[in-house]
Amino acid sequence: MTQFNELGLAESVLRAVEAEGYTIPTPIQAEVIPAVLAGRDVLGTAQTGTGKTAAYVLPLLSRIADERRAPRPKTCTTLILAPTRELANQIVEAIRTYGRKIRPSVALVVGGVRPGPQIRQMAGGVDILVATPGRLEDHMSTGVIRLDGVANIILDEADQMMDMGFMPAIRRILQKVPADPQTILLSATMPRQIRALAQDFLNDPAEIAVAQADRPAERIAQEVVYVDARDKRQRLVELIEDRQVGRAIVFARTKHGAEKLSTYLEKAGIASTAIHGNKNQSQREKALSRFRDGKVAVLVATDVAARGIDVDGITHVINFELPNVPEAYVHRIGRTARAGASGIAISFCDGEERGLLRDIERVIGGTFNDAGELTDTPPAPRRERSGPGKTRKPGGQRGANHRKGGPRPPRGSHDGGDRRESRGGEGRGPARPRRQKISA
Repeated sequence: MTQFNELGLAESVLRAVEAEGYTIPTPIQAEVIPAVLAGRDVLGTAQTGTGKTAAYVLPLLSRIADERRAPRPKTCTTLILAPTRELANQIVEAIRTYGRKIRPSVALVVGGVRPGPQIRQMAGGVDILVATPGRLEDHMSTGVIRLDGVANIILDEADQMMDMGFMPAIRRILQKVPADPQTILLSATMPRQIRALAQDFLNDPAEIAVAQADRPAERIAQEVVYVDARDKRQRLVELIEDRQVGRAIVFARTKHGAEKLSTYLEKAGIASTAIHGNKNQSQREKALSRFRDGKVAVLVATDVAARGIDVDGITHVINFELPNVPEAYVHRIGRTARAGASGIAISFCDGEERGLLRDIERVIGGTFNDAGELTDTPPAPRRERSGPGKTRKPGGQRGANHRKGGPRPPRGSHDGGDRRESRGGEGRGPARPRRQKISA
């Protein structure tokens, strides 16, 4: 089994990794780290919790340790784009943890906070800039940030950025980057639009995919509660009280619905808080802190807000509303049963959600019976549907001579809640003994 000390990381980075108690890389790390160190572009498919953040942070820090150069004012050497403020914050935390012996200069540029400190951070230039696309474009438009010094660019959770409407902004940003940077694109899924983006902006990438968690962990007990839509909120209160829920995430589809549901639970005497894009940065951080610290038992969240949140000890995941995308069900309930623990996933299903439930059954390969119990009975095959699809618009590339062409030589010897603040976007716990793999 490959160990971190076999991957070619700089000694200072390796010491920081070992200080955190990690010795064995996750599958995505074992493949991405050597590719990045060799200067390759990377197109990676990996879901949250597979260690993909460290997969690109560690080799980039190694490059800074070996080839550090002073950035020019208002520029950065490495640009990392993330869909949400929470994920951006976690990336910065990982950089500071594993780069503590290198001490790279890092700037965080996200929405929901005052721009003044961000402007001051960027004045002298930084080694690494972590940003959400919307706020980055804001600063680019005023000349606060320039991208003419970017040598490495990372698109983390690219499919989530696409879902949040960032694709036009990402293309505009990539067109401002100098020709031929090393580009790393990571995504939980690989829809057509992400493939098109990779084709336009990546050069002969190493394509890396870890086994998709297309089925929930066996340690998660799954069940469905069939309800009338009008009774959902009261049934949720009863369920939380009857099941003696310890720490739960409750998923709602919309920001407004999540806030209303949290308020309802509070009025019913259940300590609850909500996280969604309509909350500013300080409100979101406070909500997460209260949940992590056990001051509230229930966190009501939207899919976008919850993405990237890593909280230990979640006993229950409750789908107050079923997701419109069936794969999101697996991502949701994967918040429980971590680190060898068991967990419970309960989904409410009203009459209008039966079709969504059928889609979920096809993804997980089982069927919920009339009592709401999950059985091994395979779901009925889905009839193929044909229909209009989105056509790819011409343009959007930087030109054949700019990105695409022959392979380039290796680099270095290690050869607000709405669409606009979806510019800021929507979305660690007790110490774990004898950790073996980095899950950042």
